[in-house]
Amino acid sequence: MINITLPDGSVRQYDSGVTPMDVAMSISEGLARNVLAAKLNDKVVDANTPITNDVALQLLTWNDTDGKSTMWHSSAHLMAEALEFYYPGIKLAIGPPVTNGFYYDVDFMDYTIQEKDLEKIEQKMKELAKLKSPYVRKEVSKADAIAYFTEKQDPYKLELIDGLEDGNITFYTQGNFTDLCRGPHIPNTGFIKAIKLTAIAGAYWRGDEKNKQLTRIYGITFPKAQELEEYLERVEEAKRRDHRKLGKELELFTFSQTVGQGLPLWLPKGAALRERLENFLKRAQKKSGYLQVITPHIGNKDLYVTSGHYAKYGADSFQPIRTPDVNEEFLLKPMNCPHHCEIFKSRPRSYKELPTRFAEFGTVYRYEQSGELHGLTRVRGFTQDDAHIFCTQDQVKDEFKKVIDLVLYIFKTLSFNNYKAQISLRDPENPSKYIGSDENWEKAESAIIEAAEEKGLPTVVEYGEAAFYGPKLDFMVQDALGREWQLGTIQVDYNLPERFELEYIGADNQKHRPVMLHRAPFGSMERFVAVLLEHCAGDFPLWLTGSQFVVLPISEKYNEYAEKVSQYLNNYDIRGSVDDRNEKIGKKIREAELNKIPFMLIVGEQEEQNNQVAVRQRHEGDLGAMSMDEFKILIEKLVEKELVFNV
Repeated sequence: MINITLPDGSVRQYDSGVTPMDVAMSISEGLARNVLAAKLNDKVVDANTPITNDVALQLLTWNDTDGKSTMWHSSAHLMAEALEFYYPGIKLAIGPPVTNGFYYDVDFMDYTIQEKDLEKIEQKMKELAKLKSPYVRKEVSKADAIAYFTEKQDPYKLELIDGLEDGNITFYTQGNFTDLCRGPHIPNTGFIKAIKLTAIAGAYWRGDEKNKQLTRIYGITFPKAQELEEYLERVEEAKRRDHRKLGKELELFTFSQTVGQGLPLWLPKGAALRERLENFLKRAQKKSGYLQVITPHIGNKDLYVTSGHYAKYGADSFQPIRTPDVNEEFLLKPMNCPHHCEIFKSRPRSYKELPTRFAEFGTVYRYEQSGELHGLTRVRGFTQDDAHIFCTQDQVKDEFKKVIDLVLYIFKTLSFNNYKAQISLRDPENPSKYIGSDENWEKAESAIIEAAEEKGLPTVVEYGEAAFYGPKLDFMVQDALGREWQLGTIQVDYNLPERFELEYIGADNQKHRPVMLHRAPFGSMERFVAVLLEHCAGDFPLWLTGSQFVVLPISEKYNEYAEKVSQYLNNYDIRGSVDDRNEKIGKKIREAELNKIPFMLIVGEQEEQNNQVAVRQRHEGDLGAMSMDEFKILIEKLVEKELVFNV
């Protein structure tokens, strides 16, 4: 008999060799009908995998991330079977699950495939799914695997097999299709009820531009047709909210091939938006004791060799800048932290000065591949809201909690209400990956865990996800469409203080090494603006929006009064302008709505006589007549309410 521990902590006994599906059947038939895979001691496996030892078991359904991933992996195999039906002899590369669905990279040889062909492939997939063909796992020797794919003349699978060890190779078969795969997979194709192939793209084999370009076909599947319909509606909404589309419409930013790929140009309205975000965070940082610093856009190559960033980013970054001095090389700054270390090191430090918090909106540069660039979310030059806190061992936990407060303040103010924090710790099975003493690691990990608990954060723990120099806390935020983004990170670093030989004089009059915390609540200004744009669909909060009002005179006779209203409000830092075009008032209102201006102030004869404005609020409609002072007070109260949360 073996003991199986279920997620609720209960323990059940079964005969050795029982499968997760057997366990599911013993609990309820309804549960068993929904089991896609299982997790044994955190390893995802097929639902029919024999269990021979005491384990912790989680039965995975569509409601679990790993359950979805397993179904989408199986769907990639189903698509490959449909592709081989229509295009015999094609060569298949890899077909993994992704965040939303799956893809398969295919060498179509002499065939031509277009978007219009996806519908017939979908139909074939539906036919094959209805057969309820089981996914059958088979262990094969390396020699047999090579022989099988040599007969199929598939160079991609043969290259993959070459990197595998004999004894660790498995095939999966469903219907008439067999693939090299480690699994796991769903029990049978019948679980796949709704299918949509979403796109065709090019992809180099193994991501290397020197290799052949393959055709990548993306798709997504669901266990119910209704869920596919809801997903497609979300896709359309995402297109409407696409930050690249909104950025153009709202005149926030642009790109120029002449300037260079991945280098955004901020237009006046976008620059003003960024400035408001930066000032918002600067005010919060000032209250929290941060000291603003500025560092150059380049640094001597030796600086980044010392920090380790050259070893990490050098090969994939912009090449060194050479000067007339043959012994001198500079790099575009890939990170701000080495510069901040040098600022800390610029003079002797005492324990009485700690914690010392340096903050900078520092622009950094990384050479992303052109195929990976995407609007503002993936660029080659971006500005981090960076800060580095130098503190004693005893101060780490309190400083960590203060940074959590700052991050949550930002999320609350900008209505990112759904989030979780990922605690990234060492891999206990592979301690050689990390530097520093076990004692320091245990202190740092305990500080992060305790700080998150004391702040009541919803957390998940991921072992093996720590940086090589220390553990970290990453904030994962859901936007209005339910998509997850990483915004905000806090890291504990014992590495850079060691590499840069940072010191402070302690109360014992001896030299000590500080601990360094890295933090960036926004992450990067570019990516944060992109996520915020899509989250609020361009309807920024009142304190952040570019134009808080527009004055709309009903005819040219009232332009002068309209200017008077605008000037009065501008004098109180309430942002807006006059639309004095010779257009009908209805058209002006519609365009103001499209431009997402929160308040429209309509003025005519009556408003001028009474020294008032007729107020119309976007999404709300008419609010009636107000004096200019009453409207000013309304705006001030609304902004104060949005920024009421204290750091």
